[in-house]
Amino acid sequence: MTSPKAVLKSVGPKLVPFFKTATVYFVLFIPDKNPSVLGMVFKCLPLISLIVFVLLHGMNLSDEYAYSRRILFGLIFACIGDALLVWPSYFLHGMAAFGVAQALYASAFGMRPFNPHVGSVIAVMAAIASFYLHLMLDGILMFAVPCYTMLISFMIWRAIARVQFFDDLWTWTKLCSCGGAVLFCISDILIAINDFVVPIPYQQALIMTTYYAAQLGIALSVVDSKATAVKSPTSSLDTSRSPKESSSLLHDKAFTNGTNGTAKVFSADTKKEAFHFSVESNGIHCPMRALVAHHDSQNKSSSPRNKLCLAE
Repeated sequence: MTSPKAVLKSVGPKLVPFFKTATVYFVLFIPDKNPSVLGMVFKCLPLISLIVFVLLHGMNLSDEYAYSRRILFGLIFACIGDALLVWPSYFLHGMAAFGVAQALYASAFGMRPFNPHVGSVIAVMAAIASFYLHLMLDGILMFAVPCYTMLISFMIWRAIARVQFFDDLWTWTKLCSCGGAVLFCISDILIAINDFVVPIPYQQALIMTTYYAAQLGIALSVVDSKATAVKSPTSSLDTSRSPKESSSLLHDKAFTNGTNGTAKVFSADTKKEAFHFSVESNGIHCPMRALVAHHDSQNKSSSPRNKLCLAE
């Protein structure tokens, strides 16, 4: 795993525009009760800075950038939503733009691992919130708000599920996306309470602080996305096959986006995979070879599992 010092050295300078524009927004602090084009510009500048941040980490139409592309388009739609929400008359349009952003984020996070337990808990919480808000809504909002709640709940589920806390497969970028999703939910809950339930003191500061932190966390998740974009060699592994047959199905190439690629270990009989990349994001693509080590099945002192180690 990349050290915090290496991450700060590589990523820090690219985030300077974000922190500067966010600081300008809070210093000027144009009240959201007085919508204006100038207020819209300063509100959107931090998101534009994050869009540039994602682009600086590379972007093309290849599969290895699929995650970054979806996060990028999610940020773009979120920026559009920010601009529209400056004017109350465009509330529904802004909500629709944010709904698309949530769908794009969820698509980037993927459906594996599935983790139905987390999904069930979030679904119950979303249903309770929707029912409570439904009593205070009228018109098209009675349908729009539950739909948006479903989208953001789905996004949060996928963000939390991909971290895999208990399997020791988490990375700091996955934690960033997970934290960003949770903060996004907190920001939207504050908006819902302030708009539909009761006014919240310092609501603009609270909403925008959690919102900008959320988008920052989600944007940071692209830093090592290229290193983990390679399709898992065990994704199509059939456990009914013999170890020798299974190992022949494993792909023999992988790439990282840095220079310090360490080992990537797969367990053929459990389909669990442990990602251990130590990467310095300097834009260098390092090819790695797949080395397959077979254990002697007759040796009782050794593990019967096959391991695939990806190393330089």
